[in-house]
Amino acid sequence: MAGIIRVSEAATLGLHALALLARAAGRLISTREIAADLDVSEAHLAKVLQRLEHQGLVRGRRGPAGGFALSRQPGAYSLGVIYEVIDGPLQSRECLLGQPLCSAQCPLGSVLKKTEREISRKLNKTTLAEFARKFPFVSTKLKKPARRRVA
Repeated sequence: MAGIIRVSEAATLGLHALALLARAAGRLISTREIAADLDVSEAHLAKVLQRLEHQGLVRGRRGPAGGFALSRQPGAYSLGVIYEVIDGPLQSRECLLGQPLCSAQCPLGSVLKKTEREISRKLNKTTLAEFARKFPFVSTKLKKPARRRVA
């Protein structure tokens, strides 16, 4: 059922980066470190982090001692809010049969809408703190003693 709901690369980067920042417990982590930990493009990650900073989800500090940290406690964010900041409202992107949108006559239309609502509800109920606890790895850089803290 590919195509029902797509999670963009930007949303994936944002969710994973915020999970790393949540595990960092307030320490500033550079874009370079996050990109290396996630094995992703530093340039694309920087654009995502700038969008998250502009929307107030993270705080950034420029310069050699700079980096990013969460603006609030990880429990204050839902995955749904993070997703919407990056990709907009969660919604079906296309019909499984290649039509522009499912019509009212489509037998799958109500099933897909219900699935969409359930996914949205789950993302909105799941906090970043919960997601970060389940995150499959913690960077060795994040295990080092805190040197930099957000003021």
